[in-house]
Amino acid sequence: MSHLNRLSIRAYTSQTRSHYHEYHQLVLPLHGTIDIKVGDYHGKISPGDGVTIPAGERHDFRAHEQARFLVADLDQLPDNLRDATSAKFIVSPPLLAYCQYLGVQLAHQVNPALEQASFELFCLLVAEQTSHQKLDPRLEPVIEAIAGDLSAEHSLSTLASLACLSLTQFKKVFKASTGMTAQQYITRQRMEKAKALLTHSDLPVRLVAEQVGYQDLSAFSRRFSRHYGQPPSAFST
Repeated sequence: MSHLNRLSIRAYTSQTRSHYHEYHQLVLPLHGTIDIKVGDYHGKISPGDGVTIPAGERHDFRAHEQARFLVADLDQLPDNLRDATSAKFIVSPPLLAYCQYLGVQLAHQVNPALEQASFELFCLLVAEQTSHQKLDPRLEPVIEAIAGDLSAEHSLSTLASLACLSLTQFKKVFKASTGMTAQQYITRQRMEKAKALLTHSDLPVRLVAEQVGYQDLSAFSRRFSRHYGQPPSAFST
């Protein structure tokens, strides 16, 4: 593969460095964190996060020498990241798992055909990331907690505590940032995961319901049917 549109595993030093390059770059931690300043963003990026570095944008960065990062050098950015207002984005569980695979594969062998195919799939997964253009930074741990375990109760009081907000403030900030209430957001995430499990696995509906936080199968079926206009059985394999 050429220097552009390729994936590589990188390490950085604990001494702050500053530079820019004439191509876009995505940095996704595999293990460890990176302290980076790019555009209006300045903070730490850890596994589960990603950072977009536009072409020509000077950035400062440092990381522990033992940390490792998956880096994509790109000639263009996907629309969802190019139009985002923050350099930081939240990595979905599928992309996070795929990045871990890439960390193993790239260190295993040189295989241009496989690397090209891997890069193309990486780009497809990146294009699916939610950029959260208006997401209040205080909600980032909330979104991560919800995505990390959709079977959990995720009470509003617990989520508000994660955001370091009062319950009233949390409700207002969440609705302003996502356009929906926290409960609506959780329900949407649960239904999307349930549909994927029903379509791509042979798990019985009862177990799918439990994995997305429903102990009552009837309640799950009613919610799913209202969300998709079809019962769970229409999607099960």
